[in-house]
Amino acid sequence: MKKILIFLLLLTNLYAYSQIEKLSGPRVGITFITEGQISDYINEGLDFDEDENKGYGNTGFSYTTQYGWQWETKFSDGGNIVGIVEWVALIAGLEKGMFLPSASSLVGIRNSKGFECAFGPNLSLSGVAMALALGYNFKSGNLNIPVNFAFVPSIKKEGNYMHNGNVVEYNYSTGSRISLIVGFNMNKRSSK
Repeated sequence: MKKILIFLLLLTNLYAYSQIEKLSGPRVGITFITEGQISDYINEGLDFDEDENKGYGNTGFSYTTQYGWQWETKFSDGGNIVGIVEWVALIAGLEKGMFLPSASSLVGIRNSKGFECAFGPNLSLSGVAMALALGYNFKSGNLNIPVNFAFVPSIKKEGNYMHNGNVVEYNYSTGSRISLIVGFNMNKRSSK
């Protein structure tokens, strides 16, 4: 029974691959970050002094470029809709001499016309948050050009830690991130 179930699952995945494009490949983009701790770090680097600047989030919004790769797997076929799992690894801040890695694991759907939506956890230097992505795949012959908008909401962080025997309290927001990410890949087969 287990072998039959595995065979049916593989057969379903092969059928799904024949209906809707797989969009794994390189990604580039830009991310805008609202006021918060992340913007402070991008705007002023490690030299940011929260006391001098009257707390976190006072340097305004910031932006950074993104560079990375997306992998994906299809797990369900509904005819004109497939379930997808996407893993996106990006590095930001290179234009500013910074190394700001992030990784997302997104679960969602894509239809045969190229529209998709997904959500899942995002891990970055600011911590763990939920990401939401919407996108569309533009086609030109066998060339796929997926364009995605992603949103990661600001996370409020508060707590305390010991420094030189004193309890130091902190309270800040990370800042929301809004990204435009574009990629490309070539498919050897024609679209249906």
